[in-house]
Amino acid sequence: MTTDVKGMCEPRFAAVEAALAASLGKDDVGASVAVYLDGEPVVDLWGGYADADRTVGWERDTLTGVNSTTKNMTALCALVLADQGRLDLSAPVAAYWPEFAAAGKERLLVRHVLSHTAGLPDLSGPTAVEDLYGWQSVTAGLAAQTPEWEPGTAAGYHGLTFGFLIGEIVRRVTGRPLGDFFAEEVAEPLGADFHIGLSAADDRRVAPLIPPPSLTDEYTADAPTGPDGTRREYDGVAVRVRDANSVAWRRAQIPAVNGFGNARSVALVQSVLANRGTAGGVRLLSPQGCEPAWQEVFRGEDRVLRTSMSWTVGFGRFGNMFGWGGWGGSLVASDPDARMTVAYVMNQMLDREQQEDSRGMEMIMAAYGGLG
Repeated sequence: MTTDVKGMCEPRFAAVEAALAASLGKDDVGASVAVYLDGEPVVDLWGGYADADRTVGWERDTLTGVNSTTKNMTALCALVLADQGRLDLSAPVAAYWPEFAAAGKERLLVRHVLSHTAGLPDLSGPTAVEDLYGWQSVTAGLAAQTPEWEPGTAAGYHGLTFGFLIGEIVRRVTGRPLGDFFAEEVAEPLGADFHIGLSAADDRRVAPLIPPPSLTDEYTADAPTGPDGTRREYDGVAVRVRDANSVAWRRAQIPAVNGFGNARSVALVQSVLANRGTAGGVRLLSPQGCEPAWQEVFRGEDRVLRTSMSWTVGFGRFGNMFGWGGWGGSLVASDPDARMTVAYVMNQMLDREQQEDSRGMEMIMAAYGGLG
């Protein structure tokens, strides 16, 4: 079994290459890791296989579903619009989406949606994955829904609703679906190979997600379990690995969870926020426009995750870093002080209830070692 790692790595970040090689030799089937410093790549590595049978190599342009790591991209779209003066983060959502004022939500703010404090953590209508493909019915349902708590007073991870809420705000402001806005205003200028809604032409490059060891593709993204093992009551849509690997899922736009990319594209896009608005010489935001990404909006117990969380405008905050990860193991984290972004994307999922998943964190710690 090969653990050959391909790509580029500056010598001072050799520990990142070693971490990826070790992970490919242990838990990973195929994976990629990237580190951007000052908006430029210093690590861009990949290795292993794109399929569970280990017959197809993971290539430079291999893509895979990153699940909730997509939320980082969706949040960035809102920050870009805010920086352009087209979206006021402190305005009521209903200022852009009038129907949303129903059921006591007239004072629910854009920043509440971005910080998981809107009180709409679950979709009340949809019960099957196929229901998620109907944008208008899902967003109409959210507009009619009553918040579970007074917006802004508590937080609860908005696993699926985050993308529909931000996506509809973006659509109302720009007239474009969020995936289209992201493609034209973010990915294209940067040359980033990341997609929210994937075209048929890119199917051949997709490495399907592989369920955790000993589990099948019926493995489900359940409501998260708290540190004490308690699970929040949730009877909504259950997304299985086979759903996330389906063609219908790729073609849809579910901006909280169905982005496709690799570590290079994830790190490139998010490095814009770590590097005061530019990456690769392209400016997407003003320096001030990046700041909401790391400014804490809420700190305390998250009612869904059942753990203490710090939420910013669009991201989780962890010490000096902000970002978020996806079901199964992918993640991205940025440090605005170090101007560094680290991303890890893989196809082999791990189930945190069965085994600790430290793969992404090991890449991040190795990257910090390279800073000296």
